[in-house]
Amino acid sequence: MSRFDRSSNPAMRAEYFERAHSGAGAVMTVQGAINKIAILLVLVFSAASFTWKMTLEYNSAAGGLMMAGMIGGLIMAIITIMAPAKARFTAPIYAVFEGLLLGSLSAMVKIAAGTGPDGLLAESIVMMAILLTFMTLGGMLFLYKTGIVKVTEKFKAGVLSATAGVFFAYLFSMILGWMGFMSPLHTGGLLGIGLSLIIVGIAAFNLILDFDMIFKGAENNAPEHFEWYAAFGLMVTLIWLYIEILRLLLILQRRD
Repeated sequence: MSRFDRSSNPAMRAEYFERAHSGAGAVMTVQGAINKIAILLVLVFSAASFTWKMTLEYNSAAGGLMMAGMIGGLIMAIITIMAPAKARFTAPIYAVFEGLLLGSLSAMVKIAAGTGPDGLLAESIVMMAILLTFMTLGGMLFLYKTGIVKVTEKFKAGVLSATAGVFFAYLFSMILGWMGFMSPLHTGGLLGIGLSLIIVGIAAFNLILDFDMIFKGAENNAPEHFEWYAAFGLMVTLIWLYIEILRLLLILQRRD
């Protein structure tokens, strides 16, 4: 069996596919992974719709809903990564928790954008973020399937290094916040916009690595339950991408 390529997404580490492959029983298919991705998306949107309405109607509930979604999603993500064979159970729960987070976060962004001078953008900023996220998903899939972007070892190493850099940038930003300083990641100037664009780009290129892992998993007859795990891995990146696009749009809206 050929070796799986690495992904910078921690939920898509190749050794899990290799370790679980038994050479017997039902195997993973691309269509199966797509079906699982669709199920997780429905769960995310359903939970997000609930917390969206709750936050807009009862603004005081926003903090609790976001915290529940953030902590619950993190716990379920860790469990899924540690026990990928259980992804058929843990991935849907993860999707629900992330929906709680995204719905409340999106509603809070809409409220914040509504204080700006451009009422039209304030009303549509969340829809724009959703549209741009799925346009990016489709664009990255096109680049991968047509071979315009080839997943070479250098490409993977570059995306992995860039993703690690983003992690440390987030960590540094948190430390600055604890010390009472404003991080460049949260400023509205050209530096903040530039950094946000770079992070959006890095998240987008992570999608290509995730596509590669899904197709390679199917080609190498990974076990069927990895359809859920692969779907979970892609959702991790997709949710990250949406949050970064939403943040970028909010920064741009505040500059108008």
